[in-house]
Amino acid sequence: MEATRIQLDAADIPTHWYNVVADLPTPPAPPLGGDGKPATPEQMGAIFPGAILEQEMSAQRWIEIPREVREIYRLWRPSPLVRAVRLEQALGTPAKIFFKYEGVSPAGSHKPNSAVPQAFYNKQAGIKRLTTETGAGQWGSSISFAGQMFGLEVRVYMVKVSYDQKPYRRLMMQTWGAEVYPSPSPLTETGRRLLAENPDNEGSLGIAISEAVEEAAGRADTNYTLGSVLNHVAMHQTIIGLEAKKQFDKIGLYPDIVIGPCGGGSSFAGIAFPFLADKAAGDKRAQALRCIAVEPSSCPTLTKGKYAYDFGDASGFTPLMRMYTLGHDFMPPGIHAGGLRYHGASPLVSQLLHDGLIEAAAVQQLGTFEAGVQFARTEGIIPAPESCHAIRQAIDEALKCKATGEARTILFNLTGHGHFDMSSYERYLSGKLENYDYPAEAVAASLDHLPKLG
Repeated sequence: MEATRIQLDAADIPTHWYNVVADLPTPPAPPLGGDGKPATPEQMGAIFPGAILEQEMSAQRWIEIPREVREIYRLWRPSPLVRAVRLEQALGTPAKIFFKYEGVSPAGSHKPNSAVPQAFYNKQAGIKRLTTETGAGQWGSSISFAGQMFGLEVRVYMVKVSYDQKPYRRLMMQTWGAEVYPSPSPLTETGRRLLAENPDNEGSLGIAISEAVEEAAGRADTNYTLGSVLNHVAMHQTIIGLEAKKQFDKIGLYPDIVIGPCGGGSSFAGIAFPFLADKAAGDKRAQALRCIAVEPSSCPTLTKGKYAYDFGDASGFTPLMRMYTLGHDFMPPGIHAGGLRYHGASPLVSQLLHDGLIEAAAVQQLGTFEAGVQFARTEGIIPAPESCHAIRQAIDEALKCKATGEARTILFNLTGHGHFDMSSYERYLSGKLENYDYPAEAVAASLDHLPKLG
């Protein structure tokens, strides 16, 4: 039988990240300042180092990965590409199902792929402290790890519902030396205002971003780091798909369908963008390629949101970005895929969807955990709730192949393990979880508050 686990050597770690901006049919819409004019580097420079800003605004196809970053990547990269043979057999499908397993990183997810370079560039710029937000805790733990690698202090604003649900993620951050506070918090003007309005506010990624940006903008020694959404984060994550392409070449296969979970968009971008590069280059293998971003039906940004300019945070501190959005004051329910509870989506992912180059799907909470449990019982890995969304879609695509007899090759991004998400599995296994579709009227009400541009 052919190998089910395709490994690469450390020498095969990509030397460059891929920037999809170079291959977009039309240039991306620029971020706007509060005056409705394109945001200047000076405005963005209050919270980001120069090297990150250059990457954020770059249209260069390949960006070199610094040697210092690649040396830390070697702690866990290249990550394995695995064929899920036991899952295929359980489904009775002719499809070949592969997953790129990012749970082998120190933080247990794909997030260090961007946390390490962000910490490196801030260290180079003479920054002493970093602030950030986190939902499920994967980004917070990753930037805590990366900050420790480069001797930087880290403060994390963790969405309150996740702070309560995931104490061991919080303890991971603290073990790596970070300060962690539930958001909204009393440490910022944003947090104090929201707590005064509602002391039981469960928080959102938009609120936590506001708190982290507010603090970073107010201190010269502090910069802000973001774990998803922005162009440079999506680019850093392409190391996932670039490795996967090398691994498929090794076994003489190429995927027909590429799937990633999507909250802000970095994990989907990481797995899909390098394959979209093949499509843009005219590679015959990629001409019928389908790339599917999968989100929760309770936070349906891509499937029910509006393609418009909106703030990336709840308080309007960030520049306006053109993206699919549910409205910056959208308050998502306390679902257990905390990393997907975000009102907007990556401008690059949004543009690709708007231009019809990728697909989006929304799946319900019970179905995702059902898929995660089936995957754990066949493949042995307990996946993070965010990853379960990609697994659900992969299983559904494999079952379509079973119905039609088509032997498609399916690749999905297994973004992390679920070892610190067992309270979520406990609620599912005990029958306490419920499906939740966000009401259309509530989405419409939130969208009414989009910024009015001339």
